[in-house]
This record gives sequence, C-alpha cells and structure tokens, in this order.
Amino acid sequence: MSLTTTEILSQPDTWARAVAEAPAASTFFGLPGERVLFLGCGTSAFVAESLAHLRERAGLGETDAAYASEWRPGRRYDRIVAITRSGTTTEILDSLAAADPDTVKVAIVAVSGKPVDALVSDTLVLDYADERSVVQTRFPTTVLAAARSVYGYDVSGLVEQARASLSVPFALDLTRFDHFVYLGSGWTHGLAQEAALKVREAAQAWSESYPLLDYRHGPIAVAGERSLVWIMGPVEPQLVADIEAVGATVVVGGDDPLVQLAQAQRLAVALAEGRGLNPDTPRHLTRSVILG
Repeated sequence: MSLTTTEILSQPDTWARAVAEAPAASTFFGLPGERVLFLGCGTSAFVAESLAHLRERAGLGETDAAYASEWRPGRRYDRIVAITRSGTTTEILDSLAAADPDTVKVAIVAVSGKPVDALVSDTLVLDYADERSVVQTRFPTTVLAAARSVYGYDVSGLVEQARASLSVPFALDLTRFDHFVYLGSGWTHGLAQEAALKVREAAQAWSESYPLLDYRHGPIAVAGERSLVWIMGPVEPQLVADIEAVGATVVVGGDDPLVQLAQAQRLAVALAEGRGLNPDTPRHLTRSVILG
C-alpha cells in the first residue's frame, strides 16, 4: 500500500480531530465581520477558494482568495490567512512580507518551526494531518473540515460517512477512460480543481476542472466515450443529460463533497498504480517550491 493510500484512508480520523478542536482554532479562519484574504499555492490555493466561498455564504464577512504567486498588495484586509503545509513555500513568504504591516497575518501549517512562523502573529499547526507523500491529500481536506465546523455548517455525519465510503474497495473500471473532468459550483469548484490536480500529479493523466454550469460553454467539445465527468456537490439534471448525450460517463455522488474529494484522490492513486507510477513521488514535483 502506498503512503498516499494510507494517508487518504486516515482522513476520517484527522477530520474528527479537526472538528473536535475547531472551536479553539476559530480565529484562524477569520472573526465575524472581518475582511479576510486566504492565500495559497497549488492545492492550498484551491482550499483558499473553497474557504472564501464557505465563509461568505455563512454571512461572516467579505472574503477573498488568491494565489500567492499572483497576489499583490492593494485591497485592505483585516486578516490574511496563509495556507501552507510546509511553511516554506517562497511565494507565500514573499506575499506575507509584502502585506500591510498593520494587517493581522496568521498561517495554517502542518509543520511548526518553519520560515512562515517569523512572518505571522500565530500559526495553527495541524501536525496530525501532515503527510510524507509529496502529493497532498489529508492536510487540505482536514483544513476544510475544520473550517466548515467553525463556520457553522453541519458536519455531524461527515466522519462516519467518510469511514463508510473509504472502507469500500475502489471499484471503478479506469481502463475505460483516458480523460477525467471534475465539475463543481461555489465551494465545490475548489474541490473539483483539487481532484483534477491529483489526477495530473499522481497519474500524469489528462484531467480538467470547470465551474459546473460553464462546462457547456466550450469544454464539453472534447468529451466523448473515453471521458469520465465527475460532478462534485449540487447537480443540474439537464447538464447531466447533455454530457451523457455526447457519450461521456457521468459520476454523480450522493456523499458529502469532501468525501467525494477523498474518493477522487483514490481514483488518482488507482490510475497511477495502473500505469506503473508511484503516486508518492510524482514526476518533477517536490514537497515545497522553494525558489532561489
């Protein structure tokens, strides 16, 4: 069993701990009424997007998300939250250093004692969700589980649902597909982007992600019988019919979207192993991007 598989299957336990400890961590996700910016790179940028949607939908205040590699100071924020598993990513460090010194800056990390600590007033260390694999799986989902609890969403059945889902052997016949598409709306668009990234990272496969209803506005043109289109979260029946009409297979999950993301991670691992690849050490990637 690969490290990545082990880490994926451990997620119900890390989510349970995150939810239990969420009240003590609430300030890291923005106080009610604050104007907040979530910053990330790669996977963490997708988490940032989902957090921004969740927080605004909960009515807790204006919230933005940005790629640290693209962000430049300009808008005023009460709080900047950097999401960085390693605490060493260069673009994250550069963005924090460039931010208004009067802005509260905090970080959510998996490892303490890293360079990001010197640039923020406090860090939330989710060391129990850290990973040895290069590919991120349980750290981002654990951050999301904690945030959903902090923001007042119902997560009472999340852990049990994840345990039930992940205890079932992965059964999808991946030999039927060479094209993988993930669609989401609102906060699940970030999950869709992350699912597609996992397929690219781990399996070196053709994967895409789009906002749910935008899929008909061009991307559907390349869908066909070898395409698997996975809708994460709310479903629009007519869109499903339109996708199936071009010959693609549509997956509509009944599980919580975060559980679906864990299932998508399993798909990426199974696809990688079916191609003779090691999902723990993706080609050209390292645990953290540190620029000279």
